[in-house]
Amino acid sequence: MRVLVTGGVRSGKSRHAEGLLASATAVRYVAPGPVRDDADWQERIAAHRARRPTHWSTLETGDLATALTTSDAVLVDCLGTWLTRLVDDAGLWDASMPDLSAYVDEQVDRALEALSAAGGTVVLVSNEVGWGVVPEHRSGRVFRDLLGSVNQGFGAVCDEVHLVVAGKVLRL
Repeated sequence: MRVLVTGGVRSGKSRHAEGLLASATAVRYVAPGPVRDDADWQERIAAHRARRPTHWSTLETGDLATALTTSDAVLVDCLGTWLTRLVDDAGLWDASMPDLSAYVDEQVDRALEALSAAGGTVVLVSNEVGWGVVPEHRSGRVFRDLLGSVNQGFGAVCDEVHLVVAGKVLRL
């Protein structure tokens, strides 16, 4: 079973995704985001860690394809931070859209191959970012456009997509 959980910031996505795996005996929690030395970011990570059961393992990596290669249940939180890490690590924020899209598409294809072959339940969390104001800065517009494509790719491979709004879940 593969489930994509999406919604806005602070909508309850992560809590819902964690609840989907509450009865699993072994869960690999994949934190694919960038490593930051920011106090607010560290506080957010600590809150997520405190919520998770002690028998869950945590893997902090940008290599999503390898992280999905396990028979354990997997929770990836989140695809938006993974995308940020991909573009950061490759130093491509200023690249042309065709070059950037080609790079991201290649990484997404690798991850989707691994997701399709995954042996256990996989729950992926992502943000919906295209419902608001068009970002003023190029990096914001690039991120919004790329994440929309990433979400479509993962949504197409998943068995279910759950939209979380104000803590309420709509199964699409």
